[in-house]
Amino acid sequence: MKTQKSHTVRTIGVDISKNVFQLLGVDADGLVVLKRPLRRAQVVRFFAGLPVCLVGIEACAGAHVWARELIALGHDVRLMPPSYVKP
Repeated sequence: MKTQKSHTVRTIGVDISKNVFQLLGVDADGLVVLKRPLRRAQVVRFFAGLPVCLVGIEACAGAHVWARELIALGHDVRLMPPSYVKP
């Protein structure tokens, strides 16, 4: 998996948990351009600084709250059933 910082993030997968969220972002070509953990308090600030992109989150009770927050920032959020998500 190549990592390049010069490309724009187009799609981000978010693994939400209690304290630290894991993010994986890819560009239009599918190259990984972002891979990082974020604490809860950093999530909204981080996404506010990104250009509008597609965000995928595994559907759970907390995911709906985060989806509303990210939609308010202009992002396109998709909630996926747990059966579609690979560990």
